Amino acid sequence: MQPIKKFMVKGQTAKAEDQSTAKIKQKVLAEPKVQQFINQHRAQLNDSIIDKSLPSLFEFYLSQHKKDPVTKGYYPDLIMNKNAISLKFVPEDSKLIHDQEINIKKHLRLINLPEGLHDVRLSKIEMTPERAEVMTAIQRFLYRYSQDIHQKGLYLSGNFGIGKTYILAGLANQVAAMEKYVVFLHVPTFIASLSSHFNDNSLQTEVQKIANSDLLILDDIGAENLSQWSRDEVLAVILQARMDNILPTFFSSNFVMADLEDHFKETKNAIEPVKAARIMERIHSLATEIVISGPNRRH
Repeated sequence: MQPIKKFMVKGQTAKAEDQSTAKIKQKVLAEPKVQQFINQHRAQLNDSIIDKSLPSLFEFYLSQHKKDPVTKGYYPDLIMNKNAISLKFVPEDSKLIHDQEINIKKHLRLINLPEGLHDVRLSKIEMTPERAEVMTAIQRFLYRYSQDIHQKGLYLSGNFGIGKTYILAGLANQVAAMEKYVVFLHVPTFIASLSSHFNDNSLQTEVQKIANSDLLILDDIGAENLSQWSRDEVLAVILQARMDNILPTFFSSNFVMADLEDHFKETKNAIEPVKAARIMERIHSLATEIVISGPNRRH
């Protein structure tokens, strides 16, 4: 807040009458928005309160005539208190939106996925008849999740390019806006990059962060090249932790669930139907399948 005396010192070369507090008060009270505020609160105001509130009114007056870079993104608002008028700087809509975007990005971790997915919003996703079921299910999930975080997720299956990842990105950002920690993970690339954690022994920490996230989305599951180790010591561990803690987990895949089990049976060195069945048991426990159809939008 700039004291009135400081303003007067700056104006020492001006005429004497312009330096007086009375003249400054006259200018401040002539400001249309100040007049409007005084008229709205006439019953609560008297000369004594106005004089006491002159520093706040003066700063408000200055804000109407010169933008201060310190308060960029905020607008001044006069507040009627019990015995004085005070000045409050309120975030503008643009700043609120900007701050929310930063907050969403802080709560959504994309692993091996394009950064552009941070910008997807459910409200902007095109509604088609083929997407009606999944969009309804997601809205139902969000409502229930706002009441209780321990909810079952969805398994979205369907052909390439129909928008499964895009829809799940909208969900991820919506949950991140609720200040929940979301991990959105591209399974094939993640599995292929596991060896990068061997040098610094960070794999266990990474697996725990993924397994304990508030919401986990496993994108394109079934497209990865699995070893027995990556299936049993990484993927199965993550899914088991999610199931044990009843944490919502979503999947996208080009395989329907019935075909995904065959994928898990076969690794580079063995065919193990029992271990594949255990993986699928966890997935069935974590998610309800919705098959999505529609044209390939990548074309």
